[in-house]
This record gives sequence, C-alpha cells and structure tokens, in this order.
Amino acid sequence: MIIKQLKVGLFEVFCYILGCEKTMTGVIIDPGGDTKIIIDQVEKLKLKIPFIINTHFHPDHTLGNKALQKKTGASVIMHEDDMKMLNNPEATAYFKREGLSHSMIPDKSVTDGQMIAMGKHTIEVIHTPGHSPGSICLLCENNLFTGDSLFVGAAGRVDVPGGDFLTLTGALEDKLLKLPESTIVWPGHDYGALPTSTLAREKQYNPFLGGDWE
Repeated sequence: MIIKQLKVGLFEVFCYILGCEKTMTGVIIDPGGDTKIIIDQVEKLKLKIPFIINTHFHPDHTLGNKALQKKTGASVIMHEDDMKMLNNPEATAYFKREGLSHSMIPDKSVTDGQMIAMGKHTIEVIHTPGHSPGSICLLCENNLFTGDSLFVGAAGRVDVPGGDFLTLTGALEDKLLKLPESTIVWPGHDYGALPTSTLAREKQYNPFLGGDWE
C-alpha cells in the first residue's frame, strides 16, 4: 500500500495520500491547504482519486476540499455528525473569528464501521467523537489515521464548539485500545516527538489513552 505523509497549510496539518499499488486507486485524507503540493504528489504517484476523506469538519483539515475535488473529480466524505456541524451557528461564528470558513458540503456521509473501498484495500471508519461530534479515525490494514482525535503523546483539543473531553477519552479507550498494539498511528499534526507512532508506544506514554478521567 502507498502511504504519503505531507505537512500542508498554515496550520501544518498532516495530509495523507493513500494508494493501492495494484489498481493505482487512492484517497486523500485531510487536505489542509497547499493544494498544488498535494496534486503534484498525486500526479507523481499516478493515482486516480475517487474519494477525499475528512477526519473532522474543522477548516484546517478541509481547506483543500473544493480545489482538489475540482481537479480530481473525487467525492468528499465526512461523518454525518460533523456534516451537521457545518450548519452550527456557534461553530460558524467561532471559525469566522479565526478568519476561517467551513468546507463545501460533502458529497457523502459515513458512520461508524462503514467501509470505504480503495482498490484492493478497504478503509474502516472508526467514530471517535470528542474533538468534534463526528471525528473519525481511518483504519487500513495495520495503519490508523487518527486526525485530531489522537496525537503522538497527546489528544485533540476540546474547547472548539462540539468538543467534549470525557467523550473523547472514552472513545479513544473504547475504540482504539481494542486494536493490535502493532497498529501504526498516523496523526493529524506533528505535535509529538515523532511524526508517527504505534498503539503500543501510545499505551505506554500517552496519558490520554486509557487514563482514568472519571
């Protein structure tokens, strides 16, 4: 499987390009800006992109949706609970104060456990609310793309409208601790000591994974 990690945009989001080497079909996860850099990589890899997947609705992870859709013809995917947040007045006002606006309305919604086809591979949607109501992680084979739900050594902020600390820590414990410890963690920002990790390492060093917050 092809995995390309790109740090893009003013907010230095980790965007991911995944691809199937047999069918040369791929997806883009969290296009947070620097659209030309993303397109150049897609063209270099010679991938067809049917889907752009947002791990959550926050603008720093969705800024490139419209431009990339225009270039690739891909459908934009987001969890149904975060699609609702695009019409939430509190969230809209919050990001407007930051000089940001919401994504275009996605083409498709997903829910927990749904599978997204990528050539010979499948991507499983794991709903991990808390950073936002519809935050998701994406599991493809032994690779977990965690967006802003889980960072290396930390977890996502919860002070943005729709965030909730206990919801987030509960989701991380209920959903992620059940996965194999060898699972590779690919976070949404380069906030930790390393750009990637494993669940084994996060269980040992990340206080937000499996801690008692009640």
